[in-house]
Amino acid sequence: MFRKKTAFVIIAGLLLTVPAWAATDEYVVDNAHSTVEFTVTHLVISEVSGKFNEFSGTIHFDENDITNSKFMGTIQTASIDTGNEKRDAHLRSADFFNVEKYPEIKFESNKVVREGSNYYAVGDFTMGGVTKEIRLPFEFKGKITNPYGKEVIALKAEMTVNRQDYNVSWSKSLDSGGLVVSDEVEIELNIQAAKK
Repeated sequence: MFRKKTAFVIIAGLLLTVPAWAATDEYVVDNAHSTVEFTVTHLVISEVSGKFNEFSGTIHFDENDITNSKFMGTIQTASIDTGNEKRDAHLRSADFFNVEKYPEIKFESNKVVREGSNYYAVGDFTMGGVTKEIRLPFEFKGKITNPYGKEVIALKAEMTVNRQDYNVSWSKSLDSGGLVVSDEVEIELNIQAAKK
């Protein structure tokens, strides 16, 4: 009797340590149908946009209770693309992303919270060798079966980060006031992921 009770306690304890997302469906980000884009203010009066072409991610998703979900993603900084080779080379340098020293940007959620009708992935965002906890607001756009019989989900996320917090620190002031390149960077993720 003692052994059975002990075994039950051990099993119950192990089950309690298993995160809720472990029982969720796993999806892999589809690069061909996803985008990682950003926008900065240039010369105070205009905007310049760019994107990262190489990234990967895994989503453990629970459609019935989205707060049980987990998000993990990695961006290759050298894949930055603003449509201008000279500018991209500068962005890859130590003035900005320093891609040789910091080849990746990463995010891993620790939890997902719901506030009203809004969802936030709360977790560790790492860029430029600095890790900070962020709240990434996201929207579940839906689920569908694609023409190849694969179950696909889509999500959209938007946030603003201060690049100075992450060692992306080149800066120059204008004589008229303001910065050549804003510190605030708007990020937009449009993610499509297929069930593994």
